[in-house]
Amino acid sequence: MKNNPVVHFEIYVADMPRARKFYEAVLETTLESMPNPTPEVEMDMWFFPMDKEHGMSSYGAGGMLVKMEGFTPGAGGTLVYFGCDDCGVQAARAAANGGSIFQEKTSIGEHGFCALVKDTEGNVVGFHSMN
Repeated sequence: MKNNPVVHFEIYVADMPRARKFYEAVLETTLESMPNPTPEVEMDMWFFPMDKEHGMSSYGAGGMLVKMEGFTPGAGGTLVYFGCDDCGVQAARAAANGGSIFQEKTSIGEHGFCALVKDTEGNVVGFHSMN
């Protein structure tokens, strides 16, 4: 297996406009719509920014918000961590934009810090920083 084997993630949502507004505010970014690749299944998908020139071969994992029948958002599933300069800042933004702090910024020793939040859809997501 390669180092950093995760190449893509999906965060399932129930209300796409609400979820997009939350993630765009917390991460200070703009998500980009992706056309539905399988018309027989109704899907609404929005990508997080990624290195389009190198795609999945560049460092890190690309991912998106997905609204699709049969996939329900919520805590208890896979946990996605977003890298940032100070995870406490993103946790505070999450709380200010309709989410809630699940775990305050916490030291993980030589590996930096992490914080966990619940998004507007009930998913728990993490933030990681070295400061």
